[in-house]
Amino acid sequence: MSFPLYIAKRYLRSKSSNNAINFITIIAIIGVILGAASLFIVLSGFAGLKDFTLQFSSIVDPDLKAETSYGKSFELSNAEVAQLDTLNSIASYSKIVEERVIISSNNKNTIATIKGVDQNFEQIVSVDSILDTGSWIDQNTREIVVGWGLSNTLSLGLLDYTKPLNIYVPKPGKGQITSTKNAFNTVTANNVGIFYINEDLNDNYIFAPIDLAQNLLNYKPNQITAIEFKLKPSADIESVKQEISFILGDKVIIKNREQLNDALYKMLNTENLAVYLIFTLVLIIAFFNIVGSLIMMMLDKKQSLNTLFNIGATVKDIRRIFFYQGSLMSIVGGLLGLIISVIVVILQQRYALLMITPSLPYPVAIKWENFFVAFLTISILGVIASKIASARITESLVKTN
Repeated sequence: MSFPLYIAKRYLRSKSSNNAINFITIIAIIGVILGAASLFIVLSGFAGLKDFTLQFSSIVDPDLKAETSYGKSFELSNAEVAQLDTLNSIASYSKIVEERVIISSNNKNTIATIKGVDQNFEQIVSVDSILDTGSWIDQNTREIVVGWGLSNTLSLGLLDYTKPLNIYVPKPGKGQITSTKNAFNTVTANNVGIFYINEDLNDNYIFAPIDLAQNLLNYKPNQITAIEFKLKPSADIESVKQEISFILGDKVIIKNREQLNDALYKMLNTENLAVYLIFTLVLIIAFFNIVGSLIMMMLDKKQSLNTLFNIGATVKDIRRIFFYQGSLMSIVGGLLGLIISVIVVILQQRYALLMITPSLPYPVAIKWENFFVAFLTISILGVIASKIASARITESLVKTN
């Protein structure tokens, strides 16, 4: 053990003869402990909120999605289907036809997005988990399942044949529309279920059999807008993306779950970064107490420092003593704070100490990367604070006048 580190540890354990300095030192360490605990608890809170928010979108988000790279649709040949079927990393895939439409029922109209799905869609998404009431659609029928928000907007019931539901989409073409009668393709459908996922999907989406959507849009049987893939647990996402791209070519863009929700991920990551920076600023203020405590200790131990200087310790050695002492105070205080915060987060997970609603506890999640980020932040700030304080040691300070 080096001489400066040995003295620094002795100074850290020993009490000053001046009670005011002892009090300032205790306050400084408590500030570091509370700052470290607060930083990790807040990061864990935002990690929990992120997981809680993403679970509503991930319910219906596939592992990978192939979207058309130009235009609104692309054709999937039988040869490409056969090649996709040979990929061992894919558990299942579903063909999708998606388009904006107008829905009319009982003299009420609204704009929504129809998502035509095939029979494999139930292997991609657990439809039982999203259905609020009713049943799922059967293929080759005129059945649809609407979002909870849309059902309220249109006052839709289930299997209500007295109120026909019409779905309209503008016919493709050029030129001026002279008659609204022939301007739209129309199908009549029957609502058999209501789903509940999140506000955006509930207010804007309806699910339908893929042939209904294709007939509405005048698509060919092999003409689709996207393919959604569910991968096996052991599959490597990047490798599968390359394999799908090789089969389908440049007519599609392959996106993973994060890319499908890039705006949401960016918003959550930005909020997380903003909170981290705010609490880092709080920690910086707390570390001013460390600087002040070290400077007060230097003045209090001026006589001892003079003795060390006279027996051969250099000014650099004495600076290192207080640098080590401040760093140890920061690291030990930070570790204590992080241990306390981990205990608090575990208690919240198990016993729901803080509730958002009477039935919903505040979500928290322990992410060890947040633990290391918090510890690294505290260590760096502690080293900087200790360096600033130890720089106040000069030869004139350690010499007796």
